[in-house]
Amino acid sequence: MTGTNRGNIKPGLRVLIVLKKDQRSGKRTEGIVKDILTKSQTHTHGIKVRLETGEIGRVKEIVGG
Repeated sequence: MTGTNRGNIKPGLRVLIVLKKDQRSGKRTEGIVKDILTKSQTHTHGIKVRLETGEIGRVKEIVGG
């Protein structure tokens, strides 16, 4: 499932995000959502989240709960 819809993303979900520094390469980082930072319901590049590790990026794929 893609991470462009805010309604699909909840704290505690395991997701793949792209960090700002990795946008060119598209390298994905896996982690657990701590906070949802995007206020709008949808975003074409993915909803911005903070992982439990403190890393911030846009959700590209939802892996599971």
